Amino acid sequence: MLNYLFVLKIVTEFFLIIFLVSCATHHSSEQVKPNFLIFIADDLTYRDISPYGNTDVITPNLKEFAKTAVKYNHMYVSSAMCAPTRMELYTGLQPVRSGAHPNHSRVYDNVRSLPNYLRPLGYRVASLGKRHEFPMENFSFDHLGGMHHDNGKTKKELDLSLAKTFFESTGQPWTLVVASNQPHTPWNRGDASQYDEAKLNVPEYLEDTSETRAALTRYYAEISYLDRQFGTVLEYLRKSNQKRDTLIIFLSEQGSNFPFAKWTLYDNGHHSAMLTAWHFGKNRASKKQASRETNAIIQYADIVPTLIELAGQSPDKLSLDGKSFVSVLAGSSDKHRDYAFGVHTTRGIYSGAPSYPIRVVTDGRYRLIWNLDHTKQFANSVVKQGGPKHTLSSWLKSENIATRKRAKRYLARPQFELYNLDEDPFELENLALDPAQHFFIRNKLLTQLKNWMAAQRDEGIKTELDAESRKHIGKRSVDLGIPAGGTALDYKW
Repeated sequence: MLNYLFVLKIVTEFFLIIFLVSCATHHSSEQVKPNFLIFIADDLTYRDISPYGNTDVITPNLKEFAKTAVKYNHMYVSSAMCAPTRMELYTGLQPVRSGAHPNHSRVYDNVRSLPNYLRPLGYRVASLGKRHEFPMENFSFDHLGGMHHDNGKTKKELDLSLAKTFFESTGQPWTLVVASNQPHTPWNRGDASQYDEAKLNVPEYLEDTSETRAALTRYYAEISYLDRQFGTVLEYLRKSNQKRDTLIIFLSEQGSNFPFAKWTLYDNGHHSAMLTAWHFGKNRASKKQASRETNAIIQYADIVPTLIELAGQSPDKLSLDGKSFVSVLAGSSDKHRDYAFGVHTTRGIYSGAPSYPIRVVTDGRYRLIWNLDHTKQFANSVVKQGGPKHTLSSWLKSENIATRKRAKRYLARPQFELYNLDEDPFELENLALDPAQHFFIRNKLLTQLKNWMAAQRDEGIKTELDAESRKHIGKRSVDLGIPAGGTALDYKW
């Protein structure tokens, strides 16, 4: 019986790979191109949804989706801030090289994005929801509607019925990015009453105070709200009879606004959730794919070349930082990158320090953080506001010595931080404090990090000091969209 199941698995994966390769290499006019649906959260720590182990948060739609999805255990952003993350996702370039390494920044004028690559291949490329990319000319999505930020103070919500209309009215291959505003603060859309703060299991990456528990009920409520949005979009897709022809990608973005997540390059900031599903239609390799996990190291920049390959063109000649992970998607490989990297700047961000550049590299097991200007004072909006719902302030005032010590580690950091994520997933023990014992792994990772910085033309402190020159100046992308009629940046395949 076991041998039969093994053979069946091999045969199924063989035909799956054949189908994916045919999508990527067959260029006849009769080719059926796949659709692409990307659903991206806003400030969601990857650990805080049920498919990644959180047993308290209520996410039934994500839980159901994960049953037939590929779960990626090592997906990473290249900067733990909204704008750089999204511009990496859309351009296939990492932040310094694209010009968009600070928050609220802009890419260089010649940088192309997803619409410029897929539109010439016959795709309608649209977005719905949050926009945080600049300049708009470089991100010429057919914008269906939405707002840059949802403060939750009005009854106006993201109109997901626009996705329904898009699915039903688009008579060509399509790509749709649905960008939710949740669970970004102020955490006032969801129903917090469904969570009892006294019964919550406070995640080990947080300190257990009454303020933390109260904040979690609000944060989890926003995640549940996000989950309902995701379920609604999937239901609209199902009713359009296109689900089996669509690659669905769910992304968590960088971490939440709790300490040691967003605005940092700790695991909770740098690491992202990704779930993908492709339910094949009749006479294809499989009508229903089984769930599986992969430990392949992937970065947001890899999504653009992957979609290009699946759309029927080779991305190999494009000057991108990303590389296609079609083989991982197909299940024929569990290997992609050797390392994932990240960059963070505080200069020019809200309440940010004048200079506190941070760089990171991980091989999936070890994480090396380099605080290049560590003698300076670290600051950001979390520090200024005392954390969401005063969580960080409550840690600093706690009677528990370990809690106060943990909070102070957020404010003052050494030059190097090294963590063994297999043994210490919440990064509580800095192995770099014992350089003699961990000399080899630290130097190996540092060499890789310096090589990546050189390739990105990242000059560290000098790049940090130049960050304000990359900030976007002018009107924000609120309810703005550029018609998908083609631009000078469209790639001439």
